[in-house]
Amino acid sequence: MATKGDIQALKVLLADTYAIYLKTQNYHWNVVGPQFHAYHRLFEEEYTQLLMAVDEIAERIRSKGHMAPGSFEEFLKLKTITEAKVKIDALSMIRDLAESHEKISKSLHPLLEQAKIDDDDVTQDLVLERMEYHEKTLWMLKSHLV
Repeated sequence: MATKGDIQALKVLLADTYAIYLKTQNYHWNVVGPQFHAYHRLFEEEYTQLLMAVDEIAERIRSKGHMAPGSFEEFLKLKTITEAKVKIDALSMIRDLAESHEKISKSLHPLLEQAKIDDDDVTQDLVLERMEYHEKTLWMLKSHLV
């Protein structure tokens, strides 16, 4: 049985995932410099994965009998991820994305624990999938910063 807190956490996850999707796409469009092609492709691969996750999270909210937020106004109220920074270099973009992925990754632990308590295997699976993605992406992004 879904709790009010679970649904709220899924809505925040949806808003944060959409926010990092948009931020990553922004950086894809605006990256410049000697590593342009590599970063442009990296960001494209990431935002493509994030777009698919947005749909999965929204459908999980709907399958639990609740309306999924779907407007910029709703996402602005729910999200914890900062907006994309403007006129920054590629490594600053990567650093900013790494911070966002780390924030989302940490936010997933309480949701996973509540899904375990609720015996909600489907939400547990979704959260574990998101944890794996964000942790792996965080590792890859941080590898550019050493």
